[in-house]
Amino acid sequence: MLAAMELTGSSAIVTGGASGIGAACARQLAAKGATVVIADLNAETGEKLAAEINGVFAQVDVTNTEQITAAVNAAAEIAPLRACVNSAGIGWAQRTIGRDGQIESAHDLGAFSKVIAINLIGTFDMTRQAATVMSRNEADADGCRGAIVNLASVAAFDGQIGQASYSASKGGVVGMTLPVARDLSAAGIRLNTVAPGLIDTPIYGEGEAAEAFKANLGQNVLFPKRLGVADELASMVVECITNSYMNAEVIRVDGGIRMPPK
Repeated sequence: MLAAMELTGSSAIVTGGASGIGAACARQLAAKGATVVIADLNAETGEKLAAEINGVFAQVDVTNTEQITAAVNAAAEIAPLRACVNSAGIGWAQRTIGRDGQIESAHDLGAFSKVIAINLIGTFDMTRQAATVMSRNEADADGCRGAIVNLASVAAFDGQIGQASYSASKGGVVGMTLPVARDLSAAGIRLNTVAPGLIDTPIYGEGEAAEAFKANLGQNVLFPKRLGVADELASMVVECITNSYMNAEVIRVDGGIRMPPK
C-alpha cells in the first residue's frame, strides 16, 4: 500500500496565506511538517502567522511575476518545494449594464480586468513557477514530485447577479484544472481545485449585525445550515495535496448549496 505524500522536511507556499482560508491552509500544512512560505500583501498579519507556525513571510502581489519568482525560489532554498496552494483572490460586484442605457454606466472594464489578473492570471503564474521548481525534486515512491491546489468558488458554477468578473475568474480556474494537471503529469506533479461555498472569513465583518447576517446567509445552505469554517476548507486542500491518487479534480466544499440568482 502506498503511503500519503510526505510533507515533513519539505517547503510549501500559500498565496493569500495571511488570513482566512489561506491562513487555515498554512497552519494545517505546518502541522503536517512543512515549512510554509506565506505569500501575501499584508506584512503585519503575514509575519505574525509565520512566527506562529515557524514559517516564512514573503511579500507577494500575485500580479507581480518577479515577486512570485522570488517567493518560489525562497521556498526552494529552505527545503524541496512540494506543496503550493493558490488562495489569493478578490471579489467585485457590478451588473453588466447600468439602468440608464448609457455605455458609461456599464460594468467597469478596469475592475473586470483586475479581478481576472489577480484571481486567474495570478493563480496560473504561481502554478507555472511553483511547478517548475517542483519538477527538480526527487520523486517519491509514487513518482510524485509535488502537488498544487487552486481555490475557485461555487460562483464558477452558480454565479449570482453582479458576479460576472468574479465568476469568470473562478470559472477560468476550474477550466484550467484538467489541462494543467495533464501538462504537469509528465513531471509527476498533481493539481486539483477546491471550490468553497459560503465560508466564515473576515470579509463579513464583526459584531452582532455581522453575526445575524451570517446566520441568515447560512439558512440558504442545504445542510448543515451554517457558513463553513476555514478549517473545513483547509482539511480538503491538505487531503488533495497528501492523497496520492487525487488529481485533476474540482471539489465543491459548500454544504450542498446551489446559489440563487441573487
